[in-house]
Amino acid sequence: MKDAEIIEGTISFVKETLREAEGGHDWFHIQRVFNNALHIAKTEKVDVQVVSLGALLHDIADAKFHNGDESVGPTLAKSFLQSLKVPKSTIAHVVQIIQNISFKNSLTKDKVQPFNSKELQVVQDADRLDAMGAIGIARAFNYGGFKNRKLYDPKIAPNPHLTKTQYKNSNAPTINHFYEKLLLLKDKMNTNTGKRLAQERHQFMLNYLEQFYREWNPMEPRS
Repeated sequence: MKDAEIIEGTISFVKETLREAEGGHDWFHIQRVFNNALHIAKTEKVDVQVVSLGALLHDIADAKFHNGDESVGPTLAKSFLQSLKVPKSTIAHVVQIIQNISFKNSLTKDKVQPFNSKELQVVQDADRLDAMGAIGIARAFNYGGFKNRKLYDPKIAPNPHLTKTQYKNSNAPTINHFYEKLLLLKDKMNTNTGKRLAQERHQFMLNYLEQFYREWNPMEPRS
């Protein structure tokens, strides 16, 4: 099977698998990450096939929708790619990307990432960009509504130093998520292109929060 046919087959598979997915983790999220990854890849020396498949399959079974089981996504992706007779080395690389892309994995105490590659860095940056800016804000509140979380509670302070376990089990208001993830992403970008694109989206989120607090309590002056 030709590379283009593999990509087309993967797109069809992902669209069907995520047909009923939560709005922040549906096909459109995958499509945005895929497009961002291809854009970033233009400035990096990477295997575009691996980047493409990693981007398309990175959220094929997000652990948060599978009782926290982080093995479902990699297993499903591996099985699907094997059915297309994708080379074993490519499958192994894509599976490693899926296993290591998540923000929560950066919260472990281990300073050294167990796996790293330029392809992972590109897909990771593309995924992180989609958690920032206007889209990131929309996705955060969409998921917060999906989980019936509060928008904001002044009495519940955010914790920007969560462990991986604390992050996975958090039920904090959506505004806290800005401080516990979204605003931390700018400094976790890997590529020069990713870092550049993250700047504008980061500033947009800061501006949004400023407006949010003004509207939440218009009688309270803010510096």
